Amino acid sequence: MEKIPIMINGLPGNVAQIMAAAGLADERFFVMPYSLTGANISDTTAMVDKKQFLLVKPDTRDEKIKEILSQYPFFIAIDYTHPTAVNENARFYTKNNIPFVMGTTGGNREELEQTILLSSMPAVIAPNMAKQIVGLQAMMAYAARTFPDLFKGYHLEVKESHQQGKADTSGTAKAMVGYFNQLGADFNMEQIQQIRDPEIQEKQWGVPKEHLAGHGWHTYTLTAEDGSSLFEFKHNINGREIYVSGTFDAVVFLRKKILSKENKKQIFTMIDVLNQD
Repeated sequence: MEKIPIMINGLPGNVAQIMAAAGLADERFFVMPYSLTGANISDTTAMVDKKQFLLVKPDTRDEKIKEILSQYPFFIAIDYTHPTAVNENARFYTKNNIPFVMGTTGGNREELEQTILLSSMPAVIAPNMAKQIVGLQAMMAYAARTFPDLFKGYHLEVKESHQQGKADTSGTAKAMVGYFNQLGADFNMEQIQQIRDPEIQEKQWGVPKEHLAGHGWHTYTLTAEDGSSLFEFKHNINGREIYVSGTFDAVVFLRKKILSKENKKQIFTMIDVLNQD
């Protein structure tokens, strides 16, 4: 099978490094030696498993992409950059007809969707690329549609703990709040409790010390108004490796959709990826 060329953007960031290392070891993909990076990155190159990547900054990428596209006329971009770059990067991809998988959370998601809809290139976007969590979200979405107001009158508390460097509120937590609100909870996104203090994470939450720099622990607690019943949903992820499999499945899915030329849909989610034949 012909390898799928992929451009992993976000190096030298931690998630992008994990993706690059996994891509280099996966026979389905050819990992291109380029990566979009932020203006604040001083390095010009990054090394992953002895492979050198040229880091392309915002002020040079409009010119550099012409050279890259002349070498690789077709490739799929994998975006694990920074929340502040989501919308700008999406505009860059669509302007240059580059299909992409957006693993980065944050940004203006409505604007992101509009950018894709106005383009000719499809994309997979999701607040979480971990297949098991996506499956949980799909179950919650079903419950929200099927049993609206099931938890009406219940008090909802949402706590999410991530590494100190995570700049935005968890996109997964926001999505889950949406489902709980359909189930009857009256909860504002601003009430989500963000835990970013390593000392609190280790001593109060019990996050293993070796995963303080990379984890995602979420707890959703529903309590009856009279305190007579309590329901708790929890998903704790240590490390970032769980996101690799889902991201690569999304790449394969997107390539199939592009090659089929039958589907007019532009925006796909990880639930679409899980539901593929």
